[in-house]
Amino acid sequence: MKKHIFRDYQEKLLQDLQDPELASTYLNVALMDEDPRVFLLALKNVYEAQGGEMAALAKKTNISRENLYRILSKKGNPKLTNIVSLLNAVGFSLAVHPQKK
Repeated sequence: MKKHIFRDYQEKLLQDLQDPELASTYLNVALMDEDPRVFLLALKNVYEAQGGEMAALAKKTNISRENLYRILSKKGNPKLTNIVSLLNAVGFSLAVHPQKK
């Protein structure tokens, strides 16, 4: 039963993440988490929602498939340049904004 619920949730999430505005909000919320792996998982979900495959992502980013799997894994610890490349590949960019007080 749990597997079925997760699959339904994941399918709905990937469907929702096809909307660029929702995907942007999703990535920004994930970025606020203390655990950087949350953002990497979110980035992977956004790419998957766009129908992307690792081979195509590797070609777009000039990062090997093996490194992509490692970067986007639970133990991933990517360089900033890799994060920027991955964001660009899914149609987003990295920006810095002042904190609201």
